[in-house]
Amino acid sequence: MTTRPRSLQARVLVLVLGMVALVWVGTAALTWFDTRHELEELLDSHLAQAAAVLIAQQYDAEDEHHVDAPQLHRYAATVMFQVFHNGRLVLHSADAPRRPLVDHQERNLGGFREVRIDDVRWRVFTTLGKKDDVIVHVGERLASRNAILWAVLRSTLWPMVLALPLLGLAAWWAVRRGVEPLRQLGRTLALREPQVLAPVSLDDANAEVAPLVDALNGLLGRIASLMSVERRFTADAAHELRTPIAAIRAQAQVALAERDDGLRRHALEATIAGCDRAARLIGQLLMLSRLDASMPTALTALDLSALARSVVGDLAPKAVARSQVLSFDADEAAVIAGDETLLSVLIRNLVDNAIRYSPNATRIAVKVKREGSRVELRIDDGGPGLEVGDRQRLGERFFRVGGGDESGSGLGWSIVRRIADVHGLSVDTTQPSPFGGLSVRVAGARIASGQPQTR
Repeated sequence: MTTRPRSLQARVLVLVLGMVALVWVGTAALTWFDTRHELEELLDSHLAQAAAVLIAQQYDAEDEHHVDAPQLHRYAATVMFQVFHNGRLVLHSADAPRRPLVDHQERNLGGFREVRIDDVRWRVFTTLGKKDDVIVHVGERLASRNAILWAVLRSTLWPMVLALPLLGLAAWWAVRRGVEPLRQLGRTLALREPQVLAPVSLDDANAEVAPLVDALNGLLGRIASLMSVERRFTADAAHELRTPIAAIRAQAQVALAERDDGLRRHALEATIAGCDRAARLIGQLLMLSRLDASMPTALTALDLSALARSVVGDLAPKAVARSQVLSFDADEAAVIAGDETLLSVLIRNLVDNAIRYSPNATRIAVKVKREGSRVELRIDDGGPGLEVGDRQRLGERFFRVGGGDESGSGLGWSIVRRIADVHGLSVDTTQPSPFGGLSVRVAGARIASGQPQTR
């Protein structure tokens, strides 16, 4: 059972709305505490001011009868006051009790207190008159203060509460609009045919989606290149293997029908030679396929002199069999950056071509020398050489110079050119060589550091 992938839009929307809600709650809390503090300060100052007015009011302190103040406002029931002179209640509001709002025996009698009278909480301010024989109490219901606080906050918070759904809708629209290029990219890829590897074009791609589109186009380009290599490899293999396989089949049929042991043996040897040629062709096709795929190659420091000496030593018996003189001369420590396997193939192809296309009893010279900051591999043979037009076509796939007796696939020089490109080497051909044939020079940058790798 596959789980449905989480929506990026929903995730971003939840994060945005969550942060908005968190900021809203924090703002509401700060507004609450700040408004409450300011309101307390304001109302407490009114209590203190009312007490000061009462102290300053003219009244007959010798009057033995207390006086009830008239109720002048509908909110007067939420406020009350008492004035005591020599412990007697001489002035009070209509709803004030006869007993003191605050016990006169308390220490530090002056200031603000919260008291409970008949299950009602009051905020009381107490102060002494000009003489210590006068005590003034002014109180206000805490419930009225909370009512005022809620009235103030309603005007502030209700618009914010009503704005939350609108803000959520705006955030949803903005997030949906922001991720629209991703949905458009998904629809474009879903409708694309598998064989279409052209770059993806996305209108109005934003800065976050553009790198994704670029990376996708890069991947499609690499896939197209690999598929092109595979198609070319298949076409080349089908084309080139047809002839040797047909020859092998013909020789096998001859061997099967031949009764003479000598002729049968000759046909079987020709069959084996055909198999060897087919195997060589397959190896060269695979090598070209690897090089065409542009696989990353790790280049290390290696001694070209030692590598060339090893390859020439492997091919020397072939030259001796043809009575050829194969010489080798090299400077010491001609270090370059390269892949040992690929450079061995390059040197082997060039030296093998010189041996196969040079007549018997001729000379072939292989030299490796340093020239300033460069290293040069030079191969001179005594063969017939090539025309200028033929030399310019060296490296084309399956190109072979006509008129020769040697068999081949025409891929050797293609491999040499591709390996040289991988290593940043230049390959030049000139003639005549010192022995009258073709001269091939392969040159590249010399490096001074690194431990050379030898076989």
